Amino acid sequence: MVYNYKVPNNFLEVLSVKNGNDKAAWRETHYQLADTNGKLIINLRDVGHMMRRLYEGRGSQQRVLIVLNEMGGAVTQRVLTERLQIQSGSASEVIGKLESAGYIVKTSSETDRRNVEVALTEKGRVAAEEAKRQRELRHEEMFICLSKTEREELLVLLEKLSSDWEKRFPMSNAHFEHEHHGRGGRHRPHKDDSHGRKTE
Repeated sequence: MVYNYKVPNNFLEVLSVKNGNDKAAWRETHYQLADTNGKLIINLRDVGHMMRRLYEGRGSQQRVLIVLNEMGGAVTQRVLTERLQIQSGSASEVIGKLESAGYIVKTSSETDRRNVEVALTEKGRVAAEEAKRQRELRHEEMFICLSKTEREELLVLLEKLSSDWEKRFPMSNAHFEHEHHGRGGRHRPHKDDSHGRKTE
């Protein structure tokens, strides 16, 4: 993100803007007063917010379809829920909606009648392929302003930063592993992610 803002004369001017109604103006002045580290944090935070807006949620219908398609065949609802890393109630809700729409079918497991297996229908498989295609197009669009070399350089810097933070901030890393299913050194995306390198 690039901010072209007029730098305020002093901190009191920043406060006067913040206390007013123009939040955008306060944001602009705050950015200009920040040092390099502060601007890095602001930009990383902005990118994080934008990522959440652009990327489908962990329990979205699109992601469920993509994951099911990549897992192949029928899987138990429990296994699918664990793979998605969402609450069982949330999984049941989205699976129910997909079943009602004709994208998936639920059957009792042949090995354990207490378990419910979930599988894509042909309609679901087609929708899953389209969802995956749309994801890849969205990923390409997100980095279109960067050349291939710039993307590779950014990747190296982000991996270096991530690896360092994991080592020096173990408490934060523990929370991150809980949220993102574990990491070691470099980021290891899951199968259903497409970050340019096929490594979720």
